[in-house]
Amino acid sequence: MRNPAGLFVRSLVFYLGYVPTTIFMSACFILLFPLLPARGRHVFASTWCNTVLLWLRVSCGVTYQIIGRENIPEQPVIIISNHQSTWETILFYKLKFPVSPILKKELMNIPFWGWAMRLQKPIAIDRSQPREAVKSLLTQGVDRIKQGYSVIVFPEGTRSSAGEVRRFSRGGARLAVAAQAPIVPIAHNAGDCWPARKFMKQPGNIRVVIGEPIAVSAQNANELTEQTERWIRQQLELR
Repeated sequence: MRNPAGLFVRSLVFYLGYVPTTIFMSACFILLFPLLPARGRHVFASTWCNTVLLWLRVSCGVTYQIIGRENIPEQPVIIISNHQSTWETILFYKLKFPVSPILKKELMNIPFWGWAMRLQKPIAIDRSQPREAVKSLLTQGVDRIKQGYSVIVFPEGTRSSAGEVRRFSRGGARLAVAAQAPIVPIAHNAGDCWPARKFMKQPGNIRVVIGEPIAVSAQNANELTEQTERWIRQQLELR
């Protein structure tokens, strides 16, 4: 049985490194943003992602493996994944360039990190107004795809507990149809090590599986959503 006191200390050590590093690198990113080309901004943001993941491994013993990285094409895509923690938002941001994440608009008010995210062309939505949020997703999402950005979508709408997958919304699939961009499904078990809304991190290995692109072809949003959700559920059952 794992020692709760030990896990608490290790998690505390992680946050003592994670928070200052995020503040420092976000501030640097904001200051250097006008001077950096698009690729340079991505490299800078990826450096923060790698630093956090490395520190998580050192402080809490959390490792990860990625299966199917070759399934991410060069063209803009809609990345659709299950959502269990903050961990996958950090990893996914460095998997594809350029990328535009979907996030709650209030997150952009977080000092330093949120201010830095404002500069990265996120798709900010207001969850308190579902209809407007869908319109915003489609309008901004299609625009991002046309600009060459891939879009990250978590169709469950919120973080789920480890081993749980909530019913998927059709927003990501509707965007794929509207933009005529393929869907890249991703399944992971990050909640086993970084549980949603919990302080303590659990040591272990996170398995990330990237599926082959799903072409929109003649399928509608309902069919694409069902196909993507079914594939992700199957991958989580196999782990």
